[in-house]
Amino acid sequence: MVLDKVAEILAETAAEVIEPRFRALATGEVVEKAPGDLVTVADREAELIIAERLRGLLPVPVVGEEAVSADPALVEAVRTEPAVWLVDPLDGTGNFVAGKGDYAVMAALIRDGETVAGWIWQPVSGNGYAAERGGGAWLNGERLRRVPAAGGPATWRGAVLSRFLEPGMRSTVEAGGRAFGTVTPGSRAAGVEYPRIATGEQEFTLFWRTLPWDHAPGSLLVTEAGGVSARLDGVPYQPGRQVDGLLVAADEECWHQVREQLLGPIR
Repeated sequence: MVLDKVAEILAETAAEVIEPRFRALATGEVVEKAPGDLVTVADREAELIIAERLRGLLPVPVVGEEAVSADPALVEAVRTEPAVWLVDPLDGTGNFVAGKGDYAVMAALIRDGETVAGWIWQPVSGNGYAAERGGGAWLNGERLRRVPAAGGPATWRGAVLSRFLEPGMRSTVEAGGRAFGTVTPGSRAAGVEYPRIATGEQEFTLFWRTLPWDHAPGSLLVTEAGGVSARLDGVPYQPGRQVDGLLVAADEECWHQVREQLLGPIR
């Protein structure tokens, strides 16, 4: 079964080249590919291995974070190719470098611009998440079903990843966030944020930058579990639509309440 095979590829690659370097990175194994954006030898080696093994399952283009960093035009394949693999070999690299366990290895299969399957492997927790369009969401082989948010906004827990927000929008969002029980700055790893919503640990997350390898696996996980992942105009998430702003929530009503509180109603 492809779902199981891809999950094995991610876990095995992590064990081979990522986990041995956790809290053991050598001098020169971490560089900045852009200001504040780190990459390690583990990112690069893992992507090469995962890409080769995924092509062995299905010989279609692989759009990986590090490959796109070297050649930005590669990301166009998400829109133009009938099928592509997406790979984020080490989501949460900053956490990994800092010795924090909030990191993940992720992949997704895109067909005709839609995510049809997604995988998230969290090496530290040993949790493996998988989702298949129309087939459900899973945690370590157990079906995930997200219950609707209960108790109202004053009890809800959420995260706002404000790093890339404009100052004016940041002020608006911070003011609106006071209506909720808890709003954190998030984990700085999409592969941690999405599972928190799918499993009921929190009710919402607001992202701004929406690179496809960061969001395709988790968006499918949340929606197949019963939640919502939509752009700020209310259009459901699609990996080929490059528009800033993405709100992920436990259910439709929760999504609209959070959207209105943080940014006002859709106009």
